[in-house]
Amino acid sequence: MSFEIGSIVEGTISGITNFGAFVELPESKIGLIHISEVSDTFVEDIRQHLKEKDKVRVKVIGINEKGKYDLSIKQTIEKERSRRPRSQVQSHEAPTFEDKLARFMKESEERQLDLKKNTEAKRGRGRSSR
Repeated sequence: MSFEIGSIVEGTISGITNFGAFVELPESKIGLIHISEVSDTFVEDIRQHLKEKDKVRVKVIGINEKGKYDLSIKQTIEKERSRRPRSQVQSHEAPTFEDKLARFMKESEERQLDLKKNTEAKRGRGRSSR
């Protein structure tokens, strides 16, 4: 059986290197998860994320000239996120750039108002004492 690009399969980590992890797929097929396809965050040491004999769900993202599969864990995670309702996605994930920007703008406006009130209060006191 040959796996198609885009299909999601389960396999077992059979070896780990500095650049990725080898996965044994059904029917003794072999694939590689490159370190950049392990997580959607920066992975400095792949051994902090995966161990030999771990069961993993992977997406087939390519097939090389030797018939070995290029695999991704990261893309299976992204697919699962897109299937969840929006309310669940936001409650379990780090804030998006837009969320951070909106929060920054709100806090910035509040600080500007506080500064303006403080400045006007000082100016008002100075004029009334003359």
